[in-house]
Amino acid sequence: MKLKGFIGNLLNIDLSNNKITQEPLNYDIAGKFLGAAGYCVRYLYDHLDKDTDPLSPQNILMFMTGPLCGSNAPTSGRFNICAKSPYTGLWGESSCGGFFGPELKKAGFDGIIIRGKSKSPVFLEITDEGTEIKDAAHLWGKGIFETSRILKNQYGPELVRVACIGQAGENLIKFATIASEEKAAGRTGMGAVMGSKNLKAVVVKGKKKSYETADPNGFKDAVKAAIENVQASFATQMFGLLGTAGGVDKFNLEGELPIKYWTLGTWEGAYHISGATASEKIFTRNYPCFSCPIGCAKKARVKEGKYKTDGEVEAPEYETIAGFGSLILNDNLESIVIANETCNDFGIDTISCSSTIALIYYLFNENKITSEQIDGLNPKWGDIEPALEMIRKIAFREGIGNILADGSNNVGKQFNIPSDQIATTLGMEIPYHDLRQTYGMAIAYSVGAPRGPCHTACDMYMVLLGLPFEELGIKMIDRYDDGEDMARNCALTYDYRALYNALTMCIFCNPLPSMVLNMLNAATGLNLDLNELKIMAERIYMMKRLFNLKMGLTPKMETLPKIVLQPVKEGGSAGRTPNFEQLKRKYYEIRTFDPETGYPSQEKLRSLGLEDLVKF
Repeated sequence: MKLKGFIGNLLNIDLSNNKITQEPLNYDIAGKFLGAAGYCVRYLYDHLDKDTDPLSPQNILMFMTGPLCGSNAPTSGRFNICAKSPYTGLWGESSCGGFFGPELKKAGFDGIIIRGKSKSPVFLEITDEGTEIKDAAHLWGKGIFETSRILKNQYGPELVRVACIGQAGENLIKFATIASEEKAAGRTGMGAVMGSKNLKAVVVKGKKKSYETADPNGFKDAVKAAIENVQASFATQMFGLLGTAGGVDKFNLEGELPIKYWTLGTWEGAYHISGATASEKIFTRNYPCFSCPIGCAKKARVKEGKYKTDGEVEAPEYETIAGFGSLILNDNLESIVIANETCNDFGIDTISCSSTIALIYYLFNENKITSEQIDGLNPKWGDIEPALEMIRKIAFREGIGNILADGSNNVGKQFNIPSDQIATTLGMEIPYHDLRQTYGMAIAYSVGAPRGPCHTACDMYMVLLGLPFEELGIKMIDRYDDGEDMARNCALTYDYRALYNALTMCIFCNPLPSMVLNMLNAATGLNLDLNELKIMAERIYMMKRLFNLKMGLTPKMETLPKIVLQPVKEGGSAGRTPNFEQLKRKYYEIRTFDPETGYPSQEKLRSLGLEDLVKF
């Protein structure tokens, strides 16, 4: 079935042979997995395996849009970048906002498949006139801001969208990002994959294609209803006013904010880096992504002092504020603006970077490492300056930065630190929503996590804040539940967010699932009911599970370190921690995962139409 909502074309780039071709979108895949990460995982499953080196020419990097991308559906401008992750060795997926995805569709493509490795630095130019691989020698070594500025100026006043890497991607930093329009595909190291291919940037300027739906009037009505529902949400109003930083005060009060490398439950300095303080001191305006009625992203300006900015810059999001703020006891908001800006320009994921740096602070202050071992730095709690220096060292793999560039686990390896003292799972740093406050995040950070620990793939902290999806069976339950109800909620949320990343939509945009279904059906011509939507969502999730199992995932790897499970003594979550083994067991039972192999049952795979992919 040829679905609407898609262009029907994929751009195929072989950098090793300097070859550009096109291939038709596989509508059989699209009909079962939609687009974006859903399409990518089914496609890449057939082309990659356990022996594929993520930083070799054999890895495949995909830029992919979804069936709602380019429409006026709320928050539908996102796109996904996927490959085998150089950071975890498992499924690599990162979502990016901005305007690049819709522009790619306007240029006539649903996605880009990039193979091989160029002999020298290049960038990809995609316009209505055609596609070219061009020399990028003049861009190599430059940061993301300058690279974007040069490429935009090169194409004159007409709108052109750029996705590129900074020095971190060039230097194969394991948590390097790909950035576009001051947004970032941040996690799992997609920037390192792009750098390994000597691909500096992708430039897109399109005018040809317009978004087409199967039922224009039905789609218009469905979008209108969804937008009205989203705009009425308290979360929308909070994010629009304070951005994601608006959660800092609440999270500190309840025990969700990670503090002093996960060892404290509350911190009096939190107010100084909160959304309320940011709104008063540094925010200048909103700058929403394509077709976004929320506007959580903010511009900021520090007008004076040591951390004065050169005009407006991107304001730090919650995760960055926590990582360079509470995690190292730094209450100087202006300094976090600079840390964020520096990471963004180098092309570094602020979560993995800040957590790796915070580990150094923790080890230093616990007298487990010395200043001499870390280039003479003295990372004392509350002092941001050593962190700013470490960011630069990471980007250029200089001194201690060469150790930090491969992440927290590599720090542990170099300094003989037990894994239970390092806040990582599946090889990647845990995001900043403390699982001792919402027990479902224990599953989000370990069990069945498609791309490693993630706060967006199973956002129970948001769901139990007041965003249940009753139509899907996701219910409001006690956030301290560590039994079957929580495990089931997590499974259903994982599925639904996998669907979101195949559409693609932002997790801050939450119309009723029936409204999402109406938009999808009217856009594509599918005629799904809610139960069929749930099956499709589970199929997409399970496909990522199968990919990871093929890459070598085992049940023994799905665990949590003691440092994030040890109860804290004060704050909203004082004395609490989930029964992790019980949660894991219940989740496995609900998913029909074999406790020895981690594979779902053949009956489950058959019900999802995936039985042919696994030989038992």
